[in-house]
Amino acid sequence: MLIKKIKLKNIVLDSNIFMAPMVSYTTYPFRLLCYELGAGLCTTEMVNCNSLKYKSQATAQLLFTTNSEKIKCAQLIGENPHIMEKAATSENLEQFDIIDINMGCPVPNVFKSGMGSALLLDLKRASKIIKAVKKSGKIVTVKCRIGVNEKTTHGAEIAKVCEDAGADLITIHGRTRKMMYNGAPIYEEIQSAKACVKIPVIANGGINSSADAEKMMKETSADGVMIGRYALENPFIFSELTNKKITKTKYEIILEQINIAEKCYDETFVISYIVKLASHCMKKRKGTKQYKHELYKCGNIEGLREVIKKIFYENDSDSYF
Repeated sequence: MLIKKIKLKNIVLDSNIFMAPMVSYTTYPFRLLCYELGAGLCTTEMVNCNSLKYKSQATAQLLFTTNSEKIKCAQLIGENPHIMEKAATSENLEQFDIIDINMGCPVPNVFKSGMGSALLLDLKRASKIIKAVKKSGKIVTVKCRIGVNEKTTHGAEIAKVCEDAGADLITIHGRTRKMMYNGAPIYEEIQSAKACVKIPVIANGGINSSADAEKMMKETSADGVMIGRYALENPFIFSELTNKKITKTKYEIILEQINIAEKCYDETFVISYIVKLASHCMKKRKGTKQYKHELYKCGNIEGLREVIKKIFYENDSDSYF
């Protein structure tokens, strides 16, 4: 698989293997981890542009970052070009280098509100949103799907609209909104999108191994791949693909995540995040149900550390991912 740098204006991404933005998971600590392991770009959880005006603690947590994060990318979701412009140019996103526009979220309440994948039904409005966000002067990327359902797939048209509106890069999830997160990605749609634009195209969807990533690149001719849920189970997919030597164990990785998280968030947030991450990391192992029960009973961070030690150190003969 060809690993290469990607240049976006004045920023150079170290690799073409990206981590997908994921609600509850792509926190600041996890983004640091993925960068360390070889990811070229990591994005915040999606942030609703309408919520920024309230300046809530929850929104602040979503956008938490420091100078330790080498490239900062925030994902915005919204349906109104004017509000999206205000969000993109606000002080909330001042420290971010890249703004990613969510045009792919398939969740019903998001879709019904005209956001996410609903924008695929109104490409004129989608174009206006991209142009509005571009007024921030930042690099603007778009993450989308190939259509709303199998009868209306139009990956090439979507990509062209994004490029013409000023997008600097587009990530295409090779499934329709109706497919949600199931079924094989439609490689041909990503390939046709790649063929009709000059900006970088990143392929996403259904990557559950290094072999899947290589197949995605081969079938689509994309400039890179974005990995989602599988990276939660095996964050070392980034080092596997980029040939970056890493010798840390699962136990060391999760302990580091706890240590970083407790410096940035309150205890409730830390426990919730680590429990979810650890649950993914121990997927497919024996005794998962019992371990999960112990994790969910944790009432403080020290107790969480003890359970993590039991799961990933004392009872783990396979120390590495």
